[in-house]
Amino acid sequence: MLSASDTIIRLGGLARGTHLQTLGFTRRALSRAVQRGEIERIRDGVFACGRIDREVRTATAHGGALTCASVLQLLGVWVLLQVAVPHVWLGSNRHAHPHDGCECVSHYYNGSVPLGMAPLEIALVHFRRCAGDEAFFAAFESALRLGLLTTAARARVRTAIPAMARWLVDLARLDSDSGLESLLRLRLHLLGIRLDCQVEVVGVGRVDFVVGGRLILEADGKENHDGATMRHKDLVRDAAASALGYETLRFDYAQIIHDWPTVQAAIMAGLTRARTHI
Repeated sequence: MLSASDTIIRLGGLARGTHLQTLGFTRRALSRAVQRGEIERIRDGVFACGRIDREVRTATAHGGALTCASVLQLLGVWVLLQVAVPHVWLGSNRHAHPHDGCECVSHYYNGSVPLGMAPLEIALVHFRRCAGDEAFFAAFESALRLGLLTTAARARVRTAIPAMARWLVDLARLDSDSGLESLLRLRLHLLGIRLDCQVEVVGVGRVDFVVGGRLILEADGKENHDGATMRHKDLVRDAAASALGYETLRFDYAQIIHDWPTVQAAIMAGLTRARTHI
């Protein structure tokens, strides 16, 4: 028979005492394993062994499963506003457990709460309720781009969110390179502006968006456009685009997130100029 520690590790590092008892471990045997330091009691009825992510451990101690932005960040999904404290799914009829240094954000959403962390598709649904439609859309496109959502999972997310928000899933693309691009495209879509996405311009390369056939829009994330070398490459591309008759507008994170009215005004003016020269 496997030891309690081996069994818990094979179960993913966390296990409920009730499940372990069905596998032949008595309460007394589990208590002795805790006393010997072979396993750890995270909270009453839940045991751990091996390496567990710190936030997953905290969520378990809190009485639920890690969810929402906390899960998205762990998986490398783009999140509009990073969270510094665990978001925990407790279910609709459960209560938080007191634990040292608790700063957890509790989500009392319906459903069967798993042990550890919520699946990505559920975390996305929770994230929409917590952070809103724009943040959800950017995160959803990021998850698609990373290959983290199957076609079936995409359909389940669509079904799980309110009918009035399902168009966000329908609008989502696989080729959005950043959350900034997702936000820019969503906001312009709401204005009725059609964008050609990820366009290959001969002599320039691939650009984020082309509007009206002549206006190039680039959403410059810091990770891809920081530093003198990258700035020089951007200027070379913009000059090449200008020689072909394009106007290029570039916007960084701070502009798109914190000064959208100015961004929108610049795009509308650029689009007017592009239409004038057609």
